[in-house]
Amino acid sequence: MTSFPAGDREKLRDHFVNIAPDQQAKHWNEMWEKKVTPWDRGAPNPALADALNEKGDVFGGPFQQGKFGETAPSSRKRALVPGCGKGYDVFLLTAYGYDAYGLDTSPLALEAANASAQQSDRDVSYPLRNGAEERGEAKFVAADFFTDEFLPETGGGQFDVIYDYTFLCALPPALRPRWSKRMSQLLSPAGHLICLEFPLLKPPNTGGPPHGLSGELYEQLFKSPGREVQYDQDGYARKDSSGEQADDALERIARWQAERTHDVGQGSDHVSIWRHLQS
Repeated sequence: MTSFPAGDREKLRDHFVNIAPDQQAKHWNEMWEKKVTPWDRGAPNPALADALNEKGDVFGGPFQQGKFGETAPSSRKRALVPGCGKGYDVFLLTAYGYDAYGLDTSPLALEAANASAQQSDRDVSYPLRNGAEERGEAKFVAADFFTDEFLPETGGGQFDVIYDYTFLCALPPALRPRWSKRMSQLLSPAGHLICLEFPLLKPPNTGGPPHGLSGELYEQLFKSPGREVQYDQDGYARKDSSGEQADDALERIARWQAERTHDVGQGSDHVSIWRHLQS
């Protein structure tokens, strides 16, 4: 995979200049129409596969455990990928045995995802992983992540796994508190949120999308989901020294630099795993 072409980066950034946060959804579909999609890498990020492979003890496998440790196909865990694009990460999660749901506001992206779901070679491209004996279901929904309109089509909220790669960095900073609040709401009490943090080397004050992020930003967003984050003059999140955490806060239980990732983030991408505060 190559890095973002400079021309496409400029087109992407210019396309969203002066667009209000609540008007951005349709503009992403226009990017698909123009075939200016530098975020589309043509495959799932290997850092997600590595996280699922290496942190199996954290995720506990794709089935819910009963009182006596038994599992059943009806207790298959559910995963959510907001901003799923053509669905590469959704297909990867199904290969691990999860029922995976992809959300996007672009009809063109979801049309491509659904077409891929019908291809006969999908099982070859996404072979079963980690001892999974059966593939989970892949379903794609055209919906706004910040509303409840998609919940009837996903069996409700309370997802066991949520994955975010290029979704947060695509959002204008004004929507970040809503993003963290929504993640906390949608994650099940025992669930795990996987964040592939990108881009970490881009100065936040250079604008976007993609907007530059930092590890500290994730910490501040999840310390009190929905609360505004304070930034310094360069656009970096300021640390809140109060030590207070909201009841719906998410705590980080692991963070590491990705050994494998797309070329555009090689050497800088980090993976973090989050969960609800444990009593």
